[in-house]
Amino acid sequence: LGHPERAWRALSQWRSSWLSREGVLAVLVLAALSAWYLSVFLGIAPPLWASVVLIGLITATVYATSMIYASLKTVACWHHPLTPLCYLMFSASGGALAFVWLSAAINQWVGNSFTYVASGLIFAAWVLKFCWWRMLDTRKPVSSLASATGLGALGEVKTLMPPHTSENYLQKEMGFVVARRHVIKLRAISVLLGCVIPLFGLYLATESFIFLSVVVAVHLMGIFVERWLFFAEAKHVVSTYYTDKINDTTTDASSATSRPSTI
Repeated sequence: LGHPERAWRALSQWRSSWLSREGVLAVLVLAALSAWYLSVFLGIAPPLWASVVLIGLITATVYATSMIYASLKTVACWHHPLTPLCYLMFSASGGALAFVWLSAAINQWVGNSFTYVASGLIFAAWVLKFCWWRMLDTRKPVSSLASATGLGALGEVKTLMPPHTSENYLQKEMGFVVARRHVIKLRAISVLLGCVIPLFGLYLATESFIFLSVVVAVHLMGIFVERWLFFAEAKHVVSTYYTDKINDTTTDASSATSRPSTI
């Protein structure tokens, strides 16, 4: 960050880094989109193969973004096949809803048939998200103080002293504590805004640009809450070293970060 002249190096590690692959693909998508829109502006109909390639590049970019998180073995809930599927489905459903909104904006209504497609994609995306949440809630920790130290055979392993005298970056950024009751409420809010209201709006199948604009805005708010939960509910394996308090999802929500305890 302190050397912007080296920014190009972020794109040079595509052989091993999903973050670099995302950057490369994003540049290709922007270039392809620019060429596609330029041809439309000039009155030249883009060939079908060009549209197929463009969709493929967009899909690959979203997949690369998802793999930035799904490839992290240190965050167990992210390192799961459902993570990239959720990314792809949310991308497709959000894009379908945006397409319906755009058709109303330019007075070229796509009709009820495509609204059914958009509704089906939104519903399928949230079904996958429910499966992801189910996986998160039922997955058992693979690491503990006992397994990390190899002292489990001697009895219960507890910390004698906190690893640090004050809160550090790891506790603030990788051990965020969210109360279970607030998680449930936030999940319900994300489903209501991101799924229920958009489905109801598409069911009305109105051509009103203003109405569909509200529907899209509400959907985006729901996706924002879902994205926040995606990070807030994640538990990095480093939290093992800060006792089980950091993993206690019943902790009061006023505790934004966990504090190491002494025994």
